[in-house]
Formats: sequence, C-alpha cells, structure tokens
Amino acid sequence: MTRPQAPSDRLPVPGADGSSAPGAPARGAPAGHHPTGEDPGAAAPPRHYLTGAELSAAELEGLLARAAALKAAPLSSRALEGRSVALIFEKPSTRTRVSFEVGIHELGGHAVVLRRDEMQLSRGESPRDTALVLSRHVAALGLRTGPDDLLEELAAYSAVPVVNMLSARHHPCQALADLLTLREAYGALGGRRVAYVGDGNNVARSLAILGTLAGMDVAVASPAGYALEEDLALPAEASGRLTLHRDPHEAVGGACAVYTDVWVSMGDEATADGRRGALAGYRVDDALLDAAAPGAFAMHDLPAHPGEEITAEVMYGPRERIWEQVENRRHAQKALLEFLVGEPAHE
Repeated sequence: MTRPQAPSDRLPVPGADGSSAPGAPARGAPAGHHPTGEDPGAAAPPRHYLTGAELSAAELEGLLARAAALKAAPLSSRALEGRSVALIFEKPSTRTRVSFEVGIHELGGHAVVLRRDEMQLSRGESPRDTALVLSRHVAALGLRTGPDDLLEELAAYSAVPVVNMLSARHHPCQALADLLTLREAYGALGGRRVAYVGDGNNVARSLAILGTLAGMDVAVASPAGYALEEDLALPAEASGRLTLHRDPHEAVGGACAVYTDVWVSMGDEATADGRRGALAGYRVDDALLDAAAPGAFAMHDLPAHPGEEITAEVMYGPRERIWEQVENRRHAQKALLEFLVGEPAHE
C-alpha cells in the first residue's frame, strides 16, 4: 500500500496557530511575563516539537547539518549559558535522560530533572498550572509520557518551547537521531529507502513523518493488527513516500537500512504472548538484511531483546549502526534545543 504525501500532522491543541489559549501566558513570553501581560504580541510564540511535523523540510535539513557540526565539536556552543531546561519523566529512561542531561550541560545549561511523583501533578495539579509555573523558570521543557493529551495541554499553555521526549504516538527526538545516523552513512537522504519491520508504533510513526519530510521512501512492514494507520498525515512538505506492507522481505527490498523495535513495549505486558506470536515473522536477522540493498545495516532505538525482534548476531555484529544512533540522540537534541530556544553563541 502506497501513501502519497498528505496535509501536515500538526497537533490540534489550543493556540497551535501561534495564539494563546484562554488564560495562558502570551505565547513566547519570556520567563516572568505575566499571563495577562499588557503586550501579548511583543514576543514571538514558542516553537514546540511534538511530532516532527512542525518542521519545514529546510529546517529539518538545517537541524541535521547543525547536529553533525555539534558532533564534531561538542563544546562549541553555549546556547543555554545561564539557562535551565525542565525534563519531566513519567516513564523510565536511560538514553533519553542521559542524552538530554549531558547535551544540556554541553550547551552550558542546567537540566532540572523531575519525576511525576516528585511534582504536584501527582496530587492533582493541572498540566495548565504546571506549564504556567515552569514557564517562569526555564527556557524549555521536555516531557516523556504515555498518552499525548498531557503533552498537548502543556504545549497549549507553556510560554516556552515544549519537546516531546516520548509519548504513546510519537518519538520525534529518536527520529532526528535516526536521520542523522543515515545521513552520516549515506550523505543526502532524498530518494533513499529505509525499511521498518515490526510493530507500527510511535517509533515507526515518527520515522514515517520525519523520513518522508527528508525525502526518503519509508517502507513499514507489520502484521495485521499492528500496522500504522493508513490515513497517517504526512507533513505538507514531505517529498518522500510511505508504503505499508505485510511481507517484511517486500519492505526491505532496496532499503539502505532495516529498522526494528521491541515487540513488547512499556504498557504492553498484558498482551506480551499474543504480540510475540503475531510478530515472530518480523525478526531482523542476517537473512533479512541480505534481502535489502548491498551494505544495508540494522537500526534499533533500544532497549532491545536480542533473540526476539533482532538477533544477537546482527545487534552486536558488523552490520549495525545502533550504537551510533545512541550517541546521535545527544547531538540531534542539542541542535534542536538551539533551534527552539534561540540563536547559539559560539566560542
């Protein structure tokens, strides 16, 4: 099944057009700006990063180029000098927390790490009030959560940029790192094919959105009941295409990389046996890589279960770029924070 490009997948939150939600601070107001300030149009509205579809094709290419430069010179920017970024974690994290904390430090900033059980959110304080409070203190805030409605409400009322560090439907920071990894291996991404094999989850959805925006052909192979939605809206400037498949060998044909994710994600434990049975034919092994383009490599966002969605031989062998993906989270997110928060200051 082939998907043409479709209208932008921008989230329908109050103020998504740049206007303030009722009772919210002026969008883009600096920390300390009164929610009912006399001149709400004085500052530009904040740019949020919730799905990846907020970017133009040119902005995405600029972010990837900037991420590559920051990887080459990790301490060259002080874009967050004297500023703090709040990182809210409602789910366990290894790569996301480490890459954001270290990246913020390298940009000269301070990461304020908050767990839900440490916040008044756990006692009934509203996301709206949380956004209003945090906007007075930090330059940006990130959220790693489950359902997307909390993320959307924070963005609706925040006067500073909100970054989706992971939600049930989207993982756009991971997709930035994935594209940086592919760009390092192949240069220009336009016209190249990347295959995703397995559960059509948030990782697959973000790869489809940002991959097509970068001009790539994204082929997603999933069993019945686990596929991406057929009406997934792609960015308006997407020049690539999305195709949905049942047969993983069909999807990987001509692909420069073969991507997968765990069969049982956080929150799926109750259906683990059924998921493993349905996805058993979607394992990334040497035989599947052989069916892709010559030199194709495996990708995985981690954590992984070697022996399930990917074999240990592939994961720890010479045909992978998984550990580059891990490192590239930091560099891609640093470029993103520079872009969202303001012009970087270079040493």
